[in-house]
Amino acid sequence: MSGEDRRRTIVELLQKADAPLKGSELARQCGVSRQVIVQDIALIKRDGHQVISTNRGYLMSREQTRPRRLLKVRHDPDRVEEEMTLVVDLGGTLEDILVNHRTYGKMSARLDVSSRSDVKRFLEDMKTSKSRPLSEITSGYHFHNVSARDEETLDRIEEVLDKEGFLVEFTPWEAQSLR
Repeated sequence: MSGEDRRRTIVELLQKADAPLKGSELARQCGVSRQVIVQDIALIKRDGHQVISTNRGYLMSREQTRPRRLLKVRHDPDRVEEEMTLVVDLGGTLEDILVNHRTYGKMSARLDVSSRSDVKRFLEDMKTSKSRPLSEITSGYHFHNVSARDEETLDRIEEVLDKEGFLVEFTPWEAQSLR
C-alpha cells in the first residue's frame, strides 16, 4: 500500500469511527509502525482534514458532519455524572467544556464524551488525578458544545437538561460573544 493509499484508508477509518482510534490500532490495520501513523496524521491535517488527537487516540472532527449546539448549564460537582449520562444516553456527544471566568477569561478543554464508558473513564480520571471539574471555578456555570446525529436529538437533549434543572439562559453578552 502506498503512503497516499494508506492516508486515504486512515481518513476513511476515522470518518467511520464512533470513538477515538489509537495510533497502534491504525498501525496494525495499515501494516505499519505507530510512528508512521503519527507522520501520516500530520500530513492528513496539512491536507485540511480536521483530525483531533486525544489521549485515547485520533478522531475526525464531527463539526464537519454533525449538528452542534453550545449549551449553558449549571450544577454542583456531585451532578457531573448525571449531566453527562443524560446527554450521551440521548445520543449526544459532549465535545468540550468552556468556562468564561471574569478574571481569567475563556478556558476550554476537549472532552469527546459520547458513551457511558466515556463518562466512567472521565470520572475515574478526575478521581485518580485528584483534579476538580473546571466548572468549579465559575460556581458551576459552564458551556458544552454538544453534537448529535440530527437537530431533533439536540432539541431532546436541551429539553431533558432543562427539565432536570441543568440548562441556564445565556446572558445577552454571552449570546453575542460565545455563539
